[in-house]
Amino acid sequence: MTRKNLMKAARNGTKDGLEKTKIAMMRKVSFLSKKDCTDDIEEDSGYLDVTVSELKHPPPQLSPMPEGLSSQQVVRRHILGSIIQSERSYLDSLKRILLEYKKPLMEAEPRILSLKKIQPVFYRLKEILQCHSMFQIALASRVAEWDNTEKIGDLFVASFSKSMVLDVYSDYVNNFTNAMGLIKKACMSKPAFLEFLKKKQAASTDRITLYGLMVKPIQRFPQFILLLQDMLKNTPVGHQDRLPLQLALTELETLAEKLNEQKRLAEQLAEIQQLTRSVSDRNLSKQLNSDQKQLILSETLIETVYGEKGQVLKSKERKVFLLNDMLVCANINPSDCFVGPPDISSLVPIGPKYAVKWSAPLLQVQVVEVGQETPQRKDSIYQQSGSKRLSSTNSQGKLFLGPPRLYQDLQELQHDLSVVEEVTLLVGTLQGSYQNLNTTVGQDWCMALQRLIRIKEDEIQCANKCRLRLMIPGKPDKSGRPVSFTVVFSTPSPISKISWVNRLHLAKIALRNENLPGWVCVEDDEKTKPPFWCPLLACQLPVFTPKMQDLKAGLYNPVHCSLLGFSAASTSLPQGYLWVASGGDDSHGQVEIFSLNRPTPRSVKSFSLASPVLCLEYITEPSTDEELETQTSEVLSKIGNTICVGLLDGNILVYGSVDTAAQCLLTFCNPEGCPVLCLKHSANFLFAGLSNGKVAVYNRKVTEGFWDPDSCRHVVIGCAPVLKLLQIDECVWASCANQVSVIEGSSLRTQSFEVHPDPMVSVTHMVRAGGGVWMAFSEGSSLRLFHTETLEHLQEINISTPSAYLSPGQKSVCVTSLLICQGLLWVGTAQGIIVTLPVPRLEGIPKITGKGMTSLNAHNGPVEFLVATSSILSQDFLKRDSTTEGVDSSGGGEDKKVTNSSQESLQQVDGSPQAKAKGVLLQYHLRSTSQLPGKLLTARPEESSDSTQDSLEHTLEDGSIYELSDDPEVWVRGPGPSSKEVARREKVTSAAIISGGKGFRRLAKSSNSPDSSENTLMVWQLPITV
Repeated sequence: MTRKNLMKAARNGTKDGLEKTKIAMMRKVSFLSKKDCTDDIEEDSGYLDVTVSELKHPPPQLSPMPEGLSSQQVVRRHILGSIIQSERSYLDSLKRILLEYKKPLMEAEPRILSLKKIQPVFYRLKEILQCHSMFQIALASRVAEWDNTEKIGDLFVASFSKSMVLDVYSDYVNNFTNAMGLIKKACMSKPAFLEFLKKKQAASTDRITLYGLMVKPIQRFPQFILLLQDMLKNTPVGHQDRLPLQLALTELETLAEKLNEQKRLAEQLAEIQQLTRSVSDRNLSKQLNSDQKQLILSETLIETVYGEKGQVLKSKERKVFLLNDMLVCANINPSDCFVGPPDISSLVPIGPKYAVKWSAPLLQVQVVEVGQETPQRKDSIYQQSGSKRLSSTNSQGKLFLGPPRLYQDLQELQHDLSVVEEVTLLVGTLQGSYQNLNTTVGQDWCMALQRLIRIKEDEIQCANKCRLRLMIPGKPDKSGRPVSFTVVFSTPSPISKISWVNRLHLAKIALRNENLPGWVCVEDDEKTKPPFWCPLLACQLPVFTPKMQDLKAGLYNPVHCSLLGFSAASTSLPQGYLWVASGGDDSHGQVEIFSLNRPTPRSVKSFSLASPVLCLEYITEPSTDEELETQTSEVLSKIGNTICVGLLDGNILVYGSVDTAAQCLLTFCNPEGCPVLCLKHSANFLFAGLSNGKVAVYNRKVTEGFWDPDSCRHVVIGCAPVLKLLQIDECVWASCANQVSVIEGSSLRTQSFEVHPDPMVSVTHMVRAGGGVWMAFSEGSSLRLFHTETLEHLQEINISTPSAYLSPGQKSVCVTSLLICQGLLWVGTAQGIIVTLPVPRLEGIPKITGKGMTSLNAHNGPVEFLVATSSILSQDFLKRDSTTEGVDSSGGGEDKKVTNSSQESLQQVDGSPQAKAKGVLLQYHLRSTSQLPGKLLTARPEESSDSTQDSLEHTLEDGSIYELSDDPEVWVRGPGPSSKEVARREKVTSAAIISGGKGFRRLAKSSNSPDSSENTLMVWQLPITV
C-alpha cells in the first residue's frame, strides 16, 4: 500500500489515528515496509507486510491498578484486560496457522501439497494477521496511557472502519467453504497430508484441529462486539469514551453483518452445488443450476412412519431443501461421505452426498397441522413409505399422530358430544319448564364439550411440536387421477418446526406477482437482488369505505391469544389488534379495529367519535412501587393496558385494550381546549403535545391508576405546534418548529437545541434506535441523525427516488412517516413510495451504511402512517414435552400425562389414594340458570339452593378453562407475563409492518395498476426470528 493510500485510510478513522499514522510515516518505522514482490504468488501487492518486533513493540500490558478507582473503573479495567488477552490469543492462532501449517507445507520436500492448493487453503490469512498486528501496536499505546485517558472506542473505529479490513475478511469468508473442500479432498487423496494434520494436532497442547484454528477469523468480530457491549454497559453517560464506544459497536456490527451475509450466501451456493451434483434427473439439474434459485432453508430431518395408534414404525434421516420455488427431499448417503480414512471428519468437517428422493413445486406443498381437516379433494392420499392408505383418522377425516392416550381421550369426548346432542334434543320434548334443565342448558353443554375437544386437539398438537406433516403431490395413478402422499418429519426442536412452517408460508407469498420483485435497489440501477428476508407484501385491504375520510393514525395493540394453534402462530401476523383512526370531517372521527391473529387482518369493530382523531398512544399497565403494591395492585390489575386517543376538540379519551369491546374508561380535556396533536407516556406521566406550542403533562392517580386531569401542568416549548413527542429513557423529546426540547422526567426542566437551519421548517417525525434519533422534516427529503446523550448531529442522508416512479405532476420527495423495526429504517413519502435503509440493531449509533431498497408496491397518496407489529411466541410453543419421545419410542404410555397450560381443569384431582376422580364442570357461556324461566329442578330444599349455586359459580371462576373463549377474535383476559419473565425466555419473534394511505399501485414498468383513492392498508410480513 502506498503512503498516500495509508494516509487516506487513516483519515477514515479518528483524528488520533491520523496523527499517529503521520508520526509513523515521518519516522519511517521499520515495521511499515514494502512487501517483497517475490513473496507468495497469490498475495496482492497492495497490502503491508507488518513484521512486529516484540522488543521494539511489546504486546499490550496493563499497569498495576491504582488506588481510589470507582467500581465502574475497576470493571472497565477488567474488560480491557479481557480484550488484551483475547486479541493476544487470536494473534497466536493466526501465527500458528501460518508457521505450523502453511510454512511447513510450503517448504516440504517432497511436496505434500502443490502450491496451487496451498495458496487457496490459506488465502488472506497473512493480510488478516497484518491488520491485527497493526491493531496490537495501537492497542499497546492506548493501554499504556489508560489510567489517564480511559478511552478505547475510537481505536476500534480507526482500526476496523477501513475498507482494507472488510476486503481481506470478505475474501477469507467467501473462500472458507472452498478451503475446507480442498482440505477434505486432500485428506482423501493424499495420506501424507492427513498424517501431517494428525501429527500437528497431537503435538499441540490444546489439541485443536486446523479447522478449529481457521474458523477463528469468522468468530472474531462477534467476540469483539460482546466485549465492547460489556464496556459500554459500564461506561457512564457523559464519559468521553461513551460515544466512541457506540460508534465502535456500529462499525463492528456492520462489519459482522456483511461478513455473515457473505458467509451465508457462500454456504448456500455450496449446498446447492452439492445437491445439483447428486441429481440424476436432467430437468431437475437444469432447474437447480438456474441463477434464479435461492436456498432458503436446509436441514437434516427424520422422516417417520406411524401406525394406527400413533406409534413409530420406522424412521430415517433425510436432508430437506427449501428453495425459493420448490421443496426437495434427499437421502443422505453416509457411505459416500467417507471414501478416505474414517478419522478425517475429526480434522475437518465433511459434507454428505445426497440422492434426491422427491421434489415438488412449492405452491403444491401443503403443511397439514395435526388435528386439522384434511383437504376435501378426490385425490388419493397415501403415506410416503408404503402403499397402505393412512388409517390414523377419525370419521371426520382428521389425522392424529401422538400419544395413544390423547387420541383415546379425543375419541371419548367426540362420543360424549354426540350423546349430549341427542340428550339436548330429548330435553326439548319435556313438558315442564325448568331453570336448569332445558335446551339452553343443553346447548351450553354442547358448546362446552366442543371447547374440550378443541383443547384436546391442542394438547395433541403440543405433543407434536416437533412433527412436520406435509402433503406432497405425486405422480397420477393409472387412471390419471392426481395422487398426493403425506410425509411426516421429526424436527430437532420446536423452534425448527416453527422455522419450517414460517419459511414455507413466506416462500409461497414471495411467489406472488406483487413480490416478483417486491423491492429494488435504485442506487445500483436495480442490479442488486433483494434477499429472501426482505419484507414481503402479504396483503392489502381497504379501510374506511367512505372515501372522504382521511387516515390520521395507526396503532398496534399487542394482546396474546391462547387459542392460536402451533402452526397458526408460525404463519399469522403478530398477535393483537390494529387500531386505525381517521379524521373524518370537522364534526366527527372514526376508529376501526382489525384482528391480526391470522395471515390477513380482519375488521372486528368500528366506532365513531365526536371529533376527528389526531393521534393514538398505547400505554402499558402501570408498575407500582413495593410499598404501594398491596394498596393498588387490585385497582391496577383491573385497569391493565390502555389506549389514549387525542382529538381535534382537545379531549383525550382512554380506552381499555383487553379486547374489541373498546370501552371508554376516562374522558378529559386540556384546560385550553387546544387540539391534541401527539401523545406519549413516560413512567407515571402522560405528555400531550398541543397546537399552541405547549405540552400538557398529567400525573397518574396512585389510588385509581387513571390519569388525573386536575394535575395538569404545562411546559411551553415554543409558538409553533408541538408535532411529535418521543420518549428517551427518563426524558421526553418534543419537536416545535425547527427545534427539539428535551423535557426531563418529573422536574419538567427543558433543554432545547436546533436541528435544522431553516426556521420555517418543522420536525415532523422522530424515531430512536440505539444511541441515536433520526428526524424527518416538513420540507425536503433529508433525514438527520442526532446522538441521544450529547445531542450532537452525526449524519444526514437524502431519500432519492427515480423520476420514473413519480406520477406526472408530483414534486420532489417529501417524508411523511418514519419507523425503525428489526434493523430497517422505513421511510414513507408524500408520493406514496416507501424506502427502507439498513441500520444497526445493537446499542451503537444507527448510522446508515448500506444501500437503500425501494418498494415497488406503493400508495397513490402520502404514506400517512407506518406501524410496527411484533409479538413473542408463547414459551409453551418452544418446550419439547419430555413424555412425547417416550411415548413414540415405546408405543404405549397410556398412564403418562402431557403437560399443557390449558389442561389444569381437565386433570383428575385425587383427595386420597382411594378418592374418586373429580369430574369436569360442563359449562360454557352459561354461568347461572337463575335468569332462565321455570322452576329450579333440584332435590335440595329451596332455602339452600341459592347458596349452593353461588358456591359452585365461585369455584368455577378459578378454573383456567374459562380463560379461553370460543371466538378466536376474543382474547384471554388474564394478566400477561411480566417483562422480566419474558426476558428470561427464549424469544421467537414474529413481526410485520403496516402502512396506511390512499390507494395502491405497482411501480414496476410493466404494471397497469388502476388508480384508486380508497383508503388502503398494506401489510408486509417479516420472517420469524429467534
